[in-house]
Amino acid sequence: MIKIATIAGSDASGGAGLEADLKTFEEYGLYGMAGVTLIATMDPENHWAHQVFPVDEKALKAQLDTIFKGVGVVAAKSGMLGTPYAVALTRDYIRAHHIKNYVLDPVMVCKGNDEALNPELNTAIEEELLPLALVTTPNLFEAGQLSGVSPIATIEQMKEAARIIFDKGAAHVFIKGGSKLPKQTKAIDLLYDGNSFALLEAPLIHTSWTHGAGCTSSAAIAAGLARGLSVYDAVALAKRFITQSLYGNFALNQWVGPGNPSNWRKETLFT
Repeated sequence: MIKIATIAGSDASGGAGLEADLKTFEEYGLYGMAGVTLIATMDPENHWAHQVFPVDEKALKAQLDTIFKGVGVVAAKSGMLGTPYAVALTRDYIRAHHIKNYVLDPVMVCKGNDEALNPELNTAIEEELLPLALVTTPNLFEAGQLSGVSPIATIEQMKEAARIIFDKGAAHVFIKGGSKLPKQTKAIDLLYDGNSFALLEAPLIHTSWTHGAGCTSSAAIAAGLARGLSVYDAVALAKRFITQSLYGNFALNQWVGPGNPSNWRKETLFT
């Protein structure tokens, strides 16, 4: 079995975070492990309001010892880290165990669409983890925060942001969410390798039930890398995977709905 890890938060509702990552790894035929950085809960009596409960440093370190020292992986991704020590530990273990196939999903918890809740933590992610990433997968908001190009409203601005993020150390920059640009009729994402841009397009799925789509995309890229794919092929396959997942979206309750990672079985991905 090919072994892979996620270092991320647990979503108690199951749609995002490490739950989405592990479901994705399973669909790719991999053996997934998880270092839990925090637990995110939602209050059904208060309009699904979120709370976050960080896992303490000693417990997180023990998990990472189990995964990286005790078992070993060929690829890893990180998602919501939540604390400075989670960033530092992720950096230390990715470095110490020479994880080349590292995917950084620079999750930036935001209030509304334009205010990062923890700018200092986001700076640490940028400085400590971005240079280690084979691929980083910011959405438009996160790309704006990392690059200073904000708000991003055009494909050209996506390209400008990708150049800046690349120059900060990431080997490949994959900006998600181009479908949210004005007047877009397709789901467009952008990959940049320092030399050329690739636009990846798919049909635009009109739904509000997209909970966990970003986590699933980055997990799928890491899974493709673990299977030995090139970065471009891993990203292209992940694009197909998340498109199929969103075709299977459903309402979890009145507030939120995820995609369905197993929906890809309707299309043969691996031939």
